[in-house]
This record gives sequence, C-alpha cells and structure tokens, in this order.
Amino acid sequence: MTGTDQVGAAGVTIAALDAAHTDALVRFFAGLPEGDRTFIKEDVTDPAAVRGWAEDGSARWVGLGDDGEVDGYVAVRRLPGWSDHVAELRLVVGPRRRGAGLGRVLARHAVTEAIASGATKLVVEVVAEQGAALALFTGLGFRGEALLEDHIRDRSGQLRDLMVLAHRVDATWSAMDTLGLPEALDEDATPA
Repeated sequence: MTGTDQVGAAGVTIAALDAAHTDALVRFFAGLPEGDRTFIKEDVTDPAAVRGWAEDGSARWVGLGDDGEVDGYVAVRRLPGWSDHVAELRLVVGPRRRGAGLGRVLARHAVTEAIASGATKLVVEVVAEQGAALALFTGLGFRGEALLEDHIRDRSGQLRDLMVLAHRVDATWSAMDTLGLPEALDEDATPA
C-alpha cells in the first residue's frame, strides 16, 4: 500500500517496501547513530539481509522524504503459532526527522495495517528510557503490559530495562463505541 501524509511543513510518502527502496534503506540504517542500532532486533548492518526484506512478503513500509531518501521505517510482524492473532510493531525514525511527527504517522499507518490484516492485539517493545517512544505509543492506545528489568545490553555493556506495550483492538473499539466515537468519526468524514 502506498499513501501520502504531511508531517510538519514538509511532506512524507509512506511506501510499501520494495526493491526500489532497498539501497536507500541500507543507507538509512548505516547512517543511524551506533546507539540507535543497538536497540534494533534485526541485523540492519547486513545490506543483504535488508535487501531481502523486500522479497520476503512481510509488511514493511518506509517513510520517504522529498529527496527520495528514507527517513523512517516501520514493520508489522505477525507472531507465529498460537500467537498468530498478535502483531509486533517495529519503528525507527532517522535523526533528521525526529520530533517532526514522522514516527506518529508511521506508527498510525502500521496500527491501521495490522488491524486490517486481522490482528486483535498489537505489541511494541520500547527501551524504558525512551520517553518519546513511550509517549508516542501510549498516545495511540498502547498500555504497559510488562517491564523486563535488565533485559537488554547496549553496546557499552550497560543493562537496560525493556517495556512491552500492548494495544488490544477489541477493547479499544469497545470503549470508543461506548463513548459514541465511531459515529462522531463518521460525521467528521462527511463532506460539508
């Protein structure tokens, strides 16, 4: 799926990851500060692995700046087996677009796509010290589900806490229905 959203004064195009984006995505990950790459689960330092994502059929999108370069990346990974109703979100925003709203646009896109694919629970893992990421996801309806103390080790060897946030689709929509928000949203979408 391809779409366009505005972020601040500059535009961003959200595009499904395909082969045409892979070189820009490799440059994006290579340009991240070392500390950022510490907290990414996948091996983004391997260009062959990153290029392979375009062919593996998974749900991944890039946020492209006006210059065609990747400014952000988001993925929705369905869990296997008895947790196949759960989708994990992974989000990375490059330094030049942090604080400009790109993370929110990409995260909202991923949430929408995950729900459309039938996921009934969404999860995201956030390093406990990442206050902006915590605020972003709680603003989208995610709630703390677990705190895993000393769960990850950064490149300097320091142990960090990991938070697991969850968004239960049915509970969120049920609460919105109780408040009459779906009707209000439909009314807002009606042209004047």
